[in-house]
Amino acid sequence: MANNNIVSPGIYINETDQSFIPDGIIQAGAAIVGPTVKGPVNVPQLVTSYAGYVAKFGDTIDSGSSTYSFFNSTAAYNYFNNGGESLLVSRVVRGAYTAASASVAGSGSTVSFKLNTISAGADQNSTGSENSGGLLASGSKLNIRYEITNPNTSSGTFNLIIRRGDDDTNNKIILEQYNNVTLDPFDDNYIGKAVGTQYLSTSGTGANVYTQVNGEYPTVSNYVYVSDINDTPNYSDSLGNVRVSAYTASVPSAGSGSFNGGTGALVAGALFGKDITPTNICGVSGSDYTASFYLLNDTAYKYTSIAAPGLNYTDHSTPLDILLTNTKDRADSIAVIDLQDYTDLSVSSAVSTAASINNSYAAAYFPWLLASDPALGKLNWAPPSTFIAGVFAYNDSVGEPWFAPAGLNRGALPTVVRAQKSLTKTDRDTLYAGKINPITAFPNAGVVVFGQKTLQTKASALDRINVRRLLINIKQFLDSQAGNIVFEPNTQATRNNFLAIVNPYLESVQQRQGLYAFKVVMDESLNSAAVIDRNELVGQVYLQPTRTAEFIILNFNVQPTGASFPD
Repeated sequence: MANNNIVSPGIYINETDQSFIPDGIIQAGAAIVGPTVKGPVNVPQLVTSYAGYVAKFGDTIDSGSSTYSFFNSTAAYNYFNNGGESLLVSRVVRGAYTAASASVAGSGSTVSFKLNTISAGADQNSTGSENSGGLLASGSKLNIRYEITNPNTSSGTFNLIIRRGDDDTNNKIILEQYNNVTLDPFDDNYIGKAVGTQYLSTSGTGANVYTQVNGEYPTVSNYVYVSDINDTPNYSDSLGNVRVSAYTASVPSAGSGSFNGGTGALVAGALFGKDITPTNICGVSGSDYTASFYLLNDTAYKYTSIAAPGLNYTDHSTPLDILLTNTKDRADSIAVIDLQDYTDLSVSSAVSTAASINNSYAAAYFPWLLASDPALGKLNWAPPSTFIAGVFAYNDSVGEPWFAPAGLNRGALPTVVRAQKSLTKTDRDTLYAGKINPITAFPNAGVVVFGQKTLQTKASALDRINVRRLLINIKQFLDSQAGNIVFEPNTQATRNNFLAIVNPYLESVQQRQGLYAFKVVMDESLNSAAVIDRNELVGQVYLQPTRTAEFIILNFNVQPTGASFPD
């Protein structure tokens, strides 16, 4: 490289820093599947805070004369409360659900545009006339209403406000506001761009179910998307005058409105918490989870753990086998499953169930847990899978993914008051020998996850969660880097470029206690002329994962007075 500072003769030394360590793979966080209060159905949604979860999926629901919350709400709270950053949520329902909509009118009978709720269900209907205070009879905290303010037929602009369904004229609860939007598709503040016109739907059946994108502009709103826009292209001319006089009728009129047409409701007699049954899991059954499991098998969705609180392998092996198979095929996450329901406290039963599963991409815990429910402000029982994503998140925030998410330092469950069953030393031994991670209480430490086994049957490094998560992390990084050399020349230079990125990363993992040793080979011994002629590039990665100290053995030697201690 030429040095423009060279003018007179001398020695010029250049320094190039190649010691930087490339960023690791960006973890998408955890995924949870199950019923929620509201939200899109079977379409995984990313949320980045508990408040964001509540806004999109709700927190409590009235059923009969009582108020309840779903396992997913507890799981989301614990995940974010323990340092989680992003969460994929897939809502499960029973039966058909559709969204609600509102036609926003201009002057006369002209429809300016249509607003559609992202959430589906009859609870999204806020339809009805307002009383004298502006209160909607069917308005609730679960649904929404809209308001148009400051319409200007001279410029074609107006404000769109999304309000909560249970507010009133003097106490407006504004959820979102879009100012000076227009119906002009050539305007930067076109309502289709400002709010969004895209929505996701599902098509296909069984293993062939897939997510379909509809509409042109990405949806910005958390509550609605726009359709049927009565476009007014090039609303104003160069002098600022309305180009087509008929356009003024399309500008929406000032006022508020409600939504209707949503269908689908919570099944009557839905059971919650410890009262769920094999066929009534907060109003749904095991088969209702299948579509979400297949959809989340799409590698476009990235997550490092997945759970479906409410399902258990004793009663729901068919849908959970789909989850376990998909997780193993993806090879980039761990499925956390429950083995039995609240009524079964048998350790031997749990061990018997776990024995039928052989999967290093899965883990099971025991027993159920009593924890504070932030939505209801009281204690509720929940299966252990509800809390493990939060344990993983905390482990990663204070340590590394390849550290064991267990023990007093990283396995504490701060919101849990007690485990359903007090485990004796014999219970813990039986569970751990049976591939199940015990959850138990310790004096002055609270309730703690005290195991980190996967559900792999054969004893190997991969029967531990920390090693499996280590390999998931490394494989994700290598996959992201290998993608950059697909279709590049199959030469030594390309291989060297790959090694120059991979080796420093693995060195950083080793320095952060993830590996004892490693070696990456990608040379002529693996890439012969015949291999290159097949358009293949072959590499070998050798890893020695760091093991954890799970069994601390301290030998006490009592000696007589005056004896010499050994060196």
